[in-house]
Amino acid sequence: MGSVVDNERSGFIVVRGWRWVKGLVVKMGKKVVEVAKKAKTLGQDDPRRITHSLKAGLAVTLVSFLYYLKPIYGGFGASTMWAILTVIVVFEFSVGATLGRGLNRGLATLTAGALGIGAHYLADLPGRTGQPILLGLFVFILAAVVSFIRFFPRMKARYDYGLLIFILTFCLVSVSGYQDEEVLDLAHKRLTTILIGSATAVFVSIGICPVWAGDDLHNLVVGNVQKLGNFLQGFAEEYFKVSEDGEAKDNQIFFQGYRSILTSKGNEDSLTNFARWEPRHGRFRFRHPWKHYQNIGSLTRQCAYHIEALRCYPCVNIQAPEGIQRQIQEACTIMSTESGKALKDLASSIKTMTKPSLVNPHIVNSKTAAKALRFLIKTSSSEDFVLFEVMPTAMVAVQLMEVISCVEKIAESVHELASLARFKDANDKGQKPQDDSMEGPHHIISINGSSSCVLPSIEEDGTVLHGTNTDIIKGSKSKTNVRQMRQFLSF
Repeated sequence: MGSVVDNERSGFIVVRGWRWVKGLVVKMGKKVVEVAKKAKTLGQDDPRRITHSLKAGLAVTLVSFLYYLKPIYGGFGASTMWAILTVIVVFEFSVGATLGRGLNRGLATLTAGALGIGAHYLADLPGRTGQPILLGLFVFILAAVVSFIRFFPRMKARYDYGLLIFILTFCLVSVSGYQDEEVLDLAHKRLTTILIGSATAVFVSIGICPVWAGDDLHNLVVGNVQKLGNFLQGFAEEYFKVSEDGEAKDNQIFFQGYRSILTSKGNEDSLTNFARWEPRHGRFRFRHPWKHYQNIGSLTRQCAYHIEALRCYPCVNIQAPEGIQRQIQEACTIMSTESGKALKDLASSIKTMTKPSLVNPHIVNSKTAAKALRFLIKTSSSEDFVLFEVMPTAMVAVQLMEVISCVEKIAESVHELASLARFKDANDKGQKPQDDSMEGPHHIISINGSSSCVLPSIEEDGTVLHGTNTDIIKGSKSKTNVRQMRQFLSF
């Protein structure tokens, strides 16, 4: 009886063990499939990642031959390993990043090695007894000073890696020289192998399918400006879209189109830093004004933040006459559409590296629509609509005015970039520039459902040139300052 129970128990344990092993195998198989899918997605998103991985393997393989060739290994000895370590830590995705790390490591090793040799010989002057004290003092002073230098923003951005290598090399050379009298030979071997490793990484990075950080930065800025332009062109249509039951629609997918711009600062800063290390390539000359791409990116994010603020004002049905509703929506549509066209023209100008020539008319049109909207609200009697009901839409108009101001700043920054980078004239590309003094179009509106009027043309200084509404006085001033408009709309 006891043997039967033991057999059943052992059989139960075997079955449970087999189920556990089978479940583990199935679980591991699912994990492998999941990892394979993620790897496939990474490769499809940017095939350059696969190329970079193969290049990294090739660079390490090439430099490892120093270990296999006895004549070379006999000359450097164990210091040959520094060449392999250098390739591993220096080789980066882009040419600029690889060049930056390679030059930082090479120059830091050279200067720190020289200082380490000098410190070793100075510490040797008082004799063997005082040598460790002086070496410790030299290491303390240099490590403290260089660590403090790393806090300077400019040094942190471009030379942080070199400063770390400087401290490391100085300590290795000066301290190890205390036990090894052949300090000069030691420094020579390490410097030579590090230079060999850096050169190998740079040559492989440039010579085989190079990835230029400058190209990535250029495309990133163009893409961000293009996204803003596309969003603004379709903003009014989506914002004022009304469903069949009379409720406003909120297209969350559309409103997510610009969100990636808000988090692009880190990528822009790193690409700018890497691009400044790169030599002349493609359309980009030596000492190309990469810093101006940062300025354009900063203004683009500022514009995106104003667009983000628009989501705080939901679209509601305006309790106003149909004519007033239509004119408010038309003015907002013109402001956003013309701003979007201006941004798309700027993006095209940066992409093709031609001077922008079609931007100013769009900016003039958007500013004219903004001033006309303020006139519409200001000159309409309070009986036409309850101001409280149009407050959300009015605040959207205020935010669109902020967007127009940002678009103007982006245009100025692009013009400055075009001048410094020597962009070609638009005529060279077969484009016909438009007159910058072009006036904005007139828009016919109807107030109170009765007489029609022409919204006045307004000069940049705010002077009204003409108008047919009885509430508009010829020669009056329209203050267009955004802060004053907010105060006006808040009463």
